[in-house]
Amino acid sequence: MEFGLYSFGDNGPDPHTGERRSPAQRLRDLLEEIELAEQVGLDVYGVGEHHRTDFPVSAPAMVLAAAAARTRRIRLTSAVTVLGSEDPVRVYQQYATLDLLSNGRAEVMAGRGSFIESFPLFGHDLADYERLFEERLDLLLRVRENEVVDWPGGLQRPAIRGRSVLPRALQQPLPVWVAVGGTPASAVRAGTLGLPMALAIIGGMPERFVPFVELYRDAGRRAGHDAASLPVGINIHGFVAPDSQRAADLVYPSYSAVMDRIGRERGWPPSSREQFDASLTPRGALAIGSPAQVAEKLIQHQRWFGHQRQLVQMTVGTLPHADVMRSIELFGTQVVPAVRRELAGAVPSP
Repeated sequence: MEFGLYSFGDNGPDPHTGERRSPAQRLRDLLEEIELAEQVGLDVYGVGEHHRTDFPVSAPAMVLAAAAARTRRIRLTSAVTVLGSEDPVRVYQQYATLDLLSNGRAEVMAGRGSFIESFPLFGHDLADYERLFEERLDLLLRVRENEVVDWPGGLQRPAIRGRSVLPRALQQPLPVWVAVGGTPASAVRAGTLGLPMALAIIGGMPERFVPFVELYRDAGRRAGHDAASLPVGINIHGFVAPDSQRAADLVYPSYSAVMDRIGRERGWPPSSREQFDASLTPRGALAIGSPAQVAEKLIQHQRWFGHQRQLVQMTVGTLPHADVMRSIELFGTQVVPAVRRELAGAVPSP
């Protein structure tokens, strides 16, 4: 079981003062968070791609390359690469370069993206949203398998005839995960391709997502893959503080501010503290609380999903950097060891 964190580098207005950190300061803070994640023993750190004022990371590979120079062991992944609006050849080249710089620690988490700004920015038609992702995932997989690439072409992407794609990653093949939200077809696609699936659960009751994992494994089995060896990752929102009340009171203003800001764009109703608190209960989606509470929630997730990787996004909205660092410390030194002990005890001895 691998444990890690992911971040979009959230940098919206402070919910109390209305002020923002400079993008430069937020990126410096993000690199410190990645360094600390390695120091407390976490396995993975992911950085997501956005093209908005409140998220300063539009080029995750650049941030991860900076992190590679400051770390030695932790795996570094996008979370996610919005593949439908990216050139898969450049994605491979960027992450192959990251892989070389990090001595084999790079990964790509390819997704369709929950925000659409990159599509008009790079000249794509949203009507092609699904087809662009499918075609570009196909090209990315061809590129990672073969140095010399032949590809018939697709939407806004000419054919490639016998061209070399360099440099080649140190890992062969470069790990590519497929990020899945709430679409069953996406889970089936990942399983059919035999690719690791990262399932995002950011609302509702997590147990309701169990059928997505079952669909994924069943699709993999029907496609001839060993379903037991297909990795599943669960990505959630969370935060750790010394006690549950401190955690909830600290996170809620920032969490509700960012959710309401996005909700106004998408027609969602405003959030409430009652809804937030309900999501902190044992069957709720948010892993926010004391180390013991967060550990118990992750243990329950393992019972439901039997997954191989757990990633937590701790910076949903703008939170004080010192509190984020403390949360990472508690997660690595108290939560993860408690979960590992429980999982080890649940496995019969040979």
